[in-house]
Amino acid sequence: MLALIPAYEPDHRLVELLADLRSAAPGAPLVVVDDGSGPAYRRVFAAARILGCTVLTHPVNKGKGEALKTGFRYATSLHPGRAVVCADADGQHRPDDILAVANMVERTGRTVLGVRRFTGRVPARSRIGNALTSALFTSLTGRRVGDTQTGLRGYPPALLPWLLAVPGARFEYEMRALLFAVRCGHPVEQVPIETVYVRDNAGSHFRPLADSMRVYGPLVRFAFTGGRQVVPRRPTARSI
Repeated sequence: MLALIPAYEPDHRLVELLADLRSAAPGAPLVVVDDGSGPAYRRVFAAARILGCTVLTHPVNKGKGEALKTGFRYATSLHPGRAVVCADADGQHRPDDILAVANMVERTGRTVLGVRRFTGRVPARSRIGNALTSALFTSLTGRRVGDTQTGLRGYPPALLPWLLAVPGARFEYEMRALLFAVRCGHPVEQVPIETVYVRDNAGSHFRPLADSMRVYGPLVRFAFTGGRQVVPRRPTARSI
C-alpha cells in the first residue's frame, strides 16, 4: 500500500495521522501533496518529512482532483505495482480504517470505498447532503453506494493510468471517477468505517455552495446524457 493524502492548509491533525500511520504500517510509503498551502504551513510539511513522508508541492492551489493526480503519477512512476489508498488530511480517517481499505484492495484487486456509518454526532449538512447524493447516484446508475462523497478510497495499481485520464481538478473529480467507474463496469467494493468529525468539520475547505455545485454537476450531466459521457478507455481485463 501507498497512502496518499492531499492537503491544503493542514494543521496538526495531518501530522498526527501520519505518525499513527507510520506506527501502524512501518513499511508503507506515505505521500502528501501540498496543494499550494503557502509559506505559513511549511512547518506542518516539514514535520511530515521528519516522519519519513514524501511531500510533493504545488506552487499554487490547483484543487483536490489535481492533487490526487499528482500523487497517482508519483505512485505509477516510483512505486509501480502498489495499491494506492487516498485519505483526507483533516482527521476524518482512522489508521485502522485506512488499512482495512488497503487490505480489501489488495485482496480483491478492485476499487474500494470507505463508507461512513453516519452515526453519533454528525453535522446535519453532512448527513443530509450525503443521503441526498447517494440516493441520486443510485437512481441514476442503479448501483447502491452508501457514501459517494467519502475521501477514503483505495485503488488497485492497474487502475491508476485510467484515473489520470478522468477529467476534473477539484471536488468534482471524485464524483466523476465514481460515475465513470460505473459506466465502464469497474467493480467497486465498500468497507464500513467510523464517522469522525472534529469540531463539526470546521477545518474543511469544502465550500457548501460552490463545491456542492461542482459535486452535483457530474450527476446532472450523467442524467441528461443517460450515462453516455466520454469516459477514459477502459483498461483490459488482463490489466485489472
